[in-house]
Amino acid sequence: MHAQVISSAPKEINLSIKDTDIGILYIIQHELLKTSSIDFAGVIVKYPLTNELGMQIKSKNNPITEIKNAAEIAIKTTNELKKLFNSTIKVS
Repeated sequence: MHAQVISSAPKEINLSIKDTDIGILYIIQHELLKTSSIDFAGVIVKYPLTNELGMQIKSKNNPITEIKNAAEIAIKTTNELKKLFNSTIKVS
């Protein structure tokens, strides 16, 4: 994953993200939108042929801090899901 800041303000950030799956960004977007300090979190496919995605966040706080927090929560949640699958599903 390669992320680049396109524009930044104290309460807003626009990112260009390449070489990743949009599903990962949807999970981070979902975690962001559960936070009351987030006014907007959007994900788009900018250029399908180049696999370029865009993400915009508008927040009452620092948006970079909000992205980091959402990503940490997403990682924790997926690790819990992985443990559940591994304990439930047995491969024969």
